[in-house]
Amino acid sequence: MSPFPESPFGTAITHRNIIDTMSQFTSWEDRYRQVVMWGKQLPVMSDVLKTDQVTVSGCESQVWLLAQQVHDNWYFHADSDARIVRGLIAIVLAAFDGLTAKEIALFDVDDYFAQLGLIEHLSPSRGNGLKAIVEQIKAVA
Repeated sequence: MSPFPESPFGTAITHRNIIDTMSQFTSWEDRYRQVVMWGKQLPVMSDVLKTDQVTVSGCESQVWLLAQQVHDNWYFHADSDARIVRGLIAIVLAAFDGLTAKEIALFDVDDYFAQLGLIEHLSPSRGNGLKAIVEQIKAVA
């Protein structure tokens, strides 16, 4: 059995949908609640898979990331011990899951995060952790 569950959103929610949803909120509290809700949809990673080899360094919380290539496309399974980080992971996976290595490399994650209006509301260590997750995805693909 593959450790890679379907994307937490299937194909119904993409990075465009996330940008559109987040743009409807005027307060950081509403955005925060939405991020946590997306995190609740993220499949839980089995404890057996949470090894040091798949731990993302540079994160304030524990974060585990697995990658699998199927033909030309990359799929990811990630988890965290923190609610907000699980939501941030879900946002990242909506952008990268199922893309080719070239699409992942070309994706402008800084613009994506800017459109979401998240980085400025995260602690510096959370922001750095989010970037570490993206860097690890790009390094793997």
